[in-house]
Amino acid sequence: QVQLVESGGGLVQTGGSLRLSCAASGRTFSGYTMGWFRQAPGKEREFVAALNWSGGTTYYANSVKGRFTISRDSSKNTVYLQMKSLKPEDTAVYYCAARKGGTVTATATWDYWGQGTQVTVSS
Repeated sequence: QVQLVESGGGLVQTGGSLRLSCAASGRTFSGYTMGWFRQAPGKEREFVAALNWSGGTTYYANSVKGRFTISRDSSKNTVYLQMKSLKPEDTAVYYCAARKGGTVTATATWDYWGQGTQVTVSS
């Protein structure tokens, strides 16, 4: 049974940084893509970043490019999202996700989801 457990969320001021972690278990993730999504109150869940587990290729939403970095530690089966220069509009619940195959930004195509972690950026 695949489990994705996020951690690292919290309250930070504008311009600050946070690092989210996603501990993955239940299978090997070779051939999978790991992703981060977010959902703000009253808005649809949106793609943030993704990483191909085997090759390490990364993808970013335009809104976070240059500020967020997705990475992985294969020895720990953990995916990270380093967030810098945070803005109030980054406030959302952040979800870790996994899908077989390559990156697709549509949420419906992702196979596994974590429970989410809240990130709040104060102005």
